[in-house]
Amino acid sequence: MSIHLHIERLVLDGFALDAAQGPAVQAAVQAEVSRLLAEQGLGDGYRQGGALAYVRGADLQPTAAPGPEPLGRQIGAALHQSLRP
Repeated sequence: MSIHLHIERLVLDGFALDAAQGPAVQAAVQAEVSRLLAEQGLGDGYRQGGALAYVRGADLQPTAAPGPEPLGRQIGAALHQSLRP
């Protein structure tokens, strides 16, 4: 099975990140989503393909370890959870 996921825009309100940290967040999101899809796959509703206009992930709370990598992993996990209804 081949999966193509395109995130055009990721909005993070309420997190203290500067523009220079964006690539690290992006890399962590990609790595976590890839890892979880490889381990757990997609929900049955997405196995036949299709496109979604948007996916609303879970609300996130800052972790004890602040920074772009932990935040990216949280975002990736929330996104994956949204793809497994």
